[in-house]
Amino acid sequence: MSGRSYRLPVTSDGPAVGRVLDRNARLAFTFDGQAHIGYKGDTLASALIANGVRLVGRSFKYHRPRGIFSAGTEEPNALLAVGTGNRMTPNVRATQAEVYDGLIATSQNRWPSLTADIGQANGLVSRFLPAGFYYKTFMWPAAAWPTYERFIRRASGLGPPPKHIDPDTYEQLHVACDVLVAGGGVAGLAAAKAAAATGARVILADENPRLGGSADIDDGTIDSAPVLDWVRETVAGLAACDNVHLLTRTTVAGHYFHNHLMMAERLTDHQPDLADEGVPRERLWKVRAGEVIVATGAIERGLTFANNDRPGIMLASAARVYAARYGVSPGGRGIVFTNNDDAYRTAILLARAGVSIGRLVDTRAAPKGKLIEAARDLGIEITAGAGIADVKTSLGGMGIEAVKVANLRGDGRAGDTERVECDFVCVSGGWTPAAHLSAHSGGRLGFDENLGTLRPMETPEHMHLAGAANAMFTLRGALAQGYRAGDIAGRTAQGQAKPRGKPALAEKVTETAEGPAEPLWFVPATGKLAEGNKHFVDLQHDVTAADIELGVREGYRSVEHLKRYTTLGMATDQGKTGSVNALAIQAAALGVPIADLGITTFRPPYTSVTFGAIAGGQVKQLFQPVRRTPLTARHEALGADFEPVGLWRRPYCYGVPALTRAEAVAGEIRNTRANVGLLDASTLGKIEIRGPDAGKFLDLIYTNVMSSLKPGRCRYGLMLNEQGFLFDDGVVARAGKDHFLAHTTSGGADHVAGWLERWHQTEWPQMELFITPVTEQWAQIGIAGPRAREVLQALDSDIDFTPDAFPHLDWRAGRIEGIGTRVFRVSFSGELSYEIACPAGYGARLWDTLMAAGETFGIAPYGTEALHVMRAEKGFIAIGDETDGTVTPLDLGLGWAVSKKKKDFLGKRGLACEDLTRKGRWQLVGLQTADPDRVLPDGTYLTDLEHKDQLAPYPTIGFVTSTYMSPTLGRSIALALVEDGAARHGQKNYARVGSEAVEVELVDPVFYDKNGSRQNG
Repeated sequence: MSGRSYRLPVTSDGPAVGRVLDRNARLAFTFDGQAHIGYKGDTLASALIANGVRLVGRSFKYHRPRGIFSAGTEEPNALLAVGTGNRMTPNVRATQAEVYDGLIATSQNRWPSLTADIGQANGLVSRFLPAGFYYKTFMWPAAAWPTYERFIRRASGLGPPPKHIDPDTYEQLHVACDVLVAGGGVAGLAAAKAAAATGARVILADENPRLGGSADIDDGTIDSAPVLDWVRETVAGLAACDNVHLLTRTTVAGHYFHNHLMMAERLTDHQPDLADEGVPRERLWKVRAGEVIVATGAIERGLTFANNDRPGIMLASAARVYAARYGVSPGGRGIVFTNNDDAYRTAILLARAGVSIGRLVDTRAAPKGKLIEAARDLGIEITAGAGIADVKTSLGGMGIEAVKVANLRGDGRAGDTERVECDFVCVSGGWTPAAHLSAHSGGRLGFDENLGTLRPMETPEHMHLAGAANAMFTLRGALAQGYRAGDIAGRTAQGQAKPRGKPALAEKVTETAEGPAEPLWFVPATGKLAEGNKHFVDLQHDVTAADIELGVREGYRSVEHLKRYTTLGMATDQGKTGSVNALAIQAAALGVPIADLGITTFRPPYTSVTFGAIAGGQVKQLFQPVRRTPLTARHEALGADFEPVGLWRRPYCYGVPALTRAEAVAGEIRNTRANVGLLDASTLGKIEIRGPDAGKFLDLIYTNVMSSLKPGRCRYGLMLNEQGFLFDDGVVARAGKDHFLAHTTSGGADHVAGWLERWHQTEWPQMELFITPVTEQWAQIGIAGPRAREVLQALDSDIDFTPDAFPHLDWRAGRIEGIGTRVFRVSFSGELSYEIACPAGYGARLWDTLMAAGETFGIAPYGTEALHVMRAEKGFIAIGDETDGTVTPLDLGLGWAVSKKKKDFLGKRGLACEDLTRKGRWQLVGLQTADPDRVLPDGTYLTDLEHKDQLAPYPTIGFVTSTYMSPTLGRSIALALVEDGAARHGQKNYARVGSEAVEVELVDPVFYDKNGSRQNG
């Protein structure tokens, strides 16, 4: 079909076609490298149809050829990659993408090309790929799973994500309004007009470039003028109101509790030149609305018949949109297949525009009404009581040459058939309210047997529905519901009295009445349900009627279970055009009414929202800022090799690249153990707790008693969560009667501060205290090693550093070389150690002072890796290494830090649980490999002797938590959590490194200075 233009001409005696086009503004674009021409106002879909492009994509599972099916957000097939390089966006609906000069679009989910896709071979073996096949296959042999996984992952997804940094900018707005109206059709405009008249602050948002909804494709008049005239007049009036904000190209994507809504506004996708000028590409609106009106219209359903997925088959309303708005015909000769009157409007419009309508096939036995008469007057042949039993394809399945029309016998099978030539088919199976927003926050939809569709049954508080979204499909009803919803919402939001009764409609409305639709959920082919050609229900995920029946046969009675088993409605379109058909087919298979099934849960977003919009301006360092200590410049001058620690940038080691990392770390450890080392400890969390109840509060937070601390003393403490698991540790110092300073891990500082505030504010608000994080107010320098005291004593200070005057776990406030400091005698290295805190602005000066004073004592800085090796040599735990959220103090041999006297503390009840005190828990041990030069990988699993040579899966007794080469001991060491590890010292076990079993011995986790003489001296 490509190569021929399907643009409809504008004639003086024909219907209005191409209303939104500027035919004087030609735009060049490409699709899969082929050049095409469109007009200003075209969507990518309308321009492709106009250029005769039928094939636009491939389905997900079987890679069947697919064409454009709809004209809006419900599009399941035409998902394209738009743009190139770092501005390429995958999975863009061609039905929503506006054509601009130079647009480049590419098809997806095919290889090597769209017309010759090797993936279509899946269709040849489709009988072996039924619903849920991946749950039943690839199960044996287990060792082959990595190979299976590689192919499965390569087959997943549709369009590849861009590989480069997005150059565009995005922004976010937080706004509040009295009334938010979602949808700019007749009902939405009426609602906004009525709400604005009450004085309410109104926002109206619609996803389309123009307001009016379907006013340009439906008949009827308001006050004797076309509906489109009323739309223009109403929009102009609203735009002139100071209390109304109109938004187009804006999708209300999600509704959350308390009327919080997310809206995505597209600003430059239709004019990319604006992005080069600095205009944000998208804007994410976060709206808090007093009242919400959902007037989002309805979505037309397809019909389920054999080969109903072929390119050239589209929704009847979509064909009407393409003709009326864009001046495009879906083809040269068409068939309209319907169970309702609305599709007759499509046949009438196309026929009046000069398009040949070969047949109008109506499933109803005797359709009657003005629309039917109008179609007959145009010479359109109507075949009633019939359906399309099959589609005959051309061009290798990429086009249509005819359909097989069959009488519907009513016994589940097709009757006599007739071949009708055509190259496109317009289908209509009825309409489903697009009430997704009401369901996002707990609203309930149910099936209405009288209407033959879903409709809202319950809505969230402060939400109103109007028009087709509320299953009101007449112009008069939509207008009336819109006015009433807007009036009530506006008054309610402002605390005004609600109107009594239903006000009379001011406008005079005329419209063509429609006869009743007749639901038909499945059109039989010449074979049974599971025989012959496929009847698709979910076009994007290739879910067929036979798949649904199979799921029911295999026991999936719940709609939610069947959804996940078949992937029905789990594609990017969320099953918008097929969900009701699927419900009906499942109900028939179960032999129950549709209303008894319930429906699956609609979840936000309604349509896809880019990650750029969600991130807004919070990118790069605005998303994850790099935190630097007051000493960062000194580390850079010393040639530090940095590593990220949370958001902090800390020295891993010094001396690279002159030395390897391993050599640098080993040298730092040896020097610290023999002389003295200097560490930047500023990143440690520091939180001040002040107030009369500070001690009492900390007793509830920590496992041990903090209130008994005397001023000038420190105590190591553990924090547990409610379940009794360790999540942070640190030293607490008492500065005064009502003043404590709690130290936390570097990565846990923010979490612990929030944790303390949470418990104070929610559980113990009566306690008098203040919690103040002060981490960045202080620089903190650790000085460790046997000569650390000598360095400090060489400085001008009013602090007595002698062992008796300043023992381990004491702290002192004083001055060092004129700098006010807090000095804590604590150790994480196992050496004589002090941590000196000073105001952040004096940190660099204090560092320089210590380095100068320590020069004669062999002082040198050391980094985080040396610290970790030294703490492991000493058997000290590290949060995040020896803990993973399932470890208790008793598992780590820290039972001494858990008070047995306190009445209560966080986690005490959890510690008493049977599972946390049972035998067989994994406990902290040290490991030594038989080969002293062998360093085990982190996370290595351990197994018993008898399982040494067993292939995976094998029983494990523990795993390695920390592992290093110790320059102090001249051999490798490791810490591990092992089943009943405390009782297994001296035992030989094996570490499984790949297929190799490495012999290890379980030992005391304290490898160095077991009696503590070095740190306590």
